[in-house]
Amino acid sequence: MNTATGSTGSILSIGEFARRAGLSTKILRAWGDSGLLPPDSVDPLTGYRYYRLDQVERARRISVLRRLRMPSAVIAEIVGAPDEDALIRLDRWWAAEEAAVQARRGSFGWLRGQLANGVSSIEANYQVSIRDVPATKIASIRTEVDQNGLVEVIGGCEWAIRSHLGEAEGVEHWVIFHGPVTPDSEATIEVCVPFTGTVEPFDEIAIRIEPAHREVFTTVARDDCFYPRIMRAYEAVDGYTDAHGLTRGGPEREIYLGEWHRLAATDPFVHVAQPIKE
Repeated sequence: MNTATGSTGSILSIGEFARRAGLSTKILRAWGDSGLLPPDSVDPLTGYRYYRLDQVERARRISVLRRLRMPSAVIAEIVGAPDEDALIRLDRWWAAEEAAVQARRGSFGWLRGQLANGVSSIEANYQVSIRDVPATKIASIRTEVDQNGLVEVIGGCEWAIRSHLGEAEGVEHWVIFHGPVTPDSEATIEVCVPFTGTVEPFDEIAIRIEPAHREVFTTVARDDCFYPRIMRAYEAVDGYTDAHGLTRGGPEREIYLGEWHRLAATDPFVHVAQPIKE
């Protein structure tokens, strides 16, 4: 066994490290090249890779997260953070995964009801109102996404923004749709987190003021927030806007009122809103 002892503890060859971590040397090389698990040192002559014994736990955590089908970028965030911050990030990612599963389950149930009974399940009756929204400072990320990746992308962008703002937890956030997001095509969305204070833009995170405006809106319960049922809320807002001769003043948006995993099935979860011109 090629094992040496240094100031940081035992140093293991890649073969011995792989054995202790329960992994293959092939996957360790891939993780090293991607930056997920860099070796402690590389022999400049032979190219042999060596690891510290205390890296075994990181390797095992990466393996578990990979089995959960977590994206590499999120894995890097979690294994690179202190345990307290990693726990919060893990919980938020898992909540987004459960929300995505719930949305798929809702879509399945809706379609199955149509096929079995010739009709869909009972649709919600949406009450539509108008409200004034004050000018609001927001941090936002714009990105392209289709409907299949929407929940995961929203969660990832929200986490990145809150991390930059120094907010481990938060409540309200928005998604502004700058184009139609469908199962077959991508469009631009803008994930926004309102905040107070002074924060500089960073990387893909922009800081701007969302102008004061009026908007037509309705409220959707948590378990109605799936495609195609949520489209009834959009239809209600569009119908109200047209019936009252109102002029649209910006892209449609969804204003999320809480975290999916902290709400009950019938709790208000999101406002579907359409800004209008005066």
